[in-house]
Amino acid sequence: MDRREFIGWVSVSALANFLLVVLTACSSGKDKPQVKQENPKINKIVRKDGFIVLSKVQALSEQGIILDKQNAAKPILIVRNPDNMNLSAINPTCTHQGCLVEWKTATKIFACPCHGSKFSSDGKILTGPAEKPLESFEAKEEDGLVLVKAI
Repeated sequence: MDRREFIGWVSVSALANFLLVVLTACSSGKDKPQVKQENPKINKIVRKDGFIVLSKVQALSEQGIILDKQNAAKPILIVRNPDNMNLSAINPTCTHQGCLVEWKTATKIFACPCHGSKFSSDGKILTGPAEKPLESFEAKEEDGLVLVKAI
């Protein structure tokens, strides 16, 4: 075996080892079977009564909040008030400078992470600098679905 042939074989061997490492790194290591989800599509068109279905009640229970930025004219944040189990639906855009408020379950308030404004569960101002309340919407549960009147 001459020098060229030796270098050729070493190069092929190095390339094969490199490809093996790349292929191993790209695989998950586990074959995950495809699981058919039993999650039927939700009809998210506005009904005659002005309500739109935004989620399933189960999703709200599991996640604690539902934030929908796509299906209504404005973003809508839906939470369940743990005191009375009523649904609250608000536009989560802070009226001070447009940051998205966050629901604080422990204190049952919406809080703006940017400048500290705080709002009650129905969107009323608790502390500024915001000077206007959050826009609120009528929300209800029906047939295991969360509906919001956001027109």
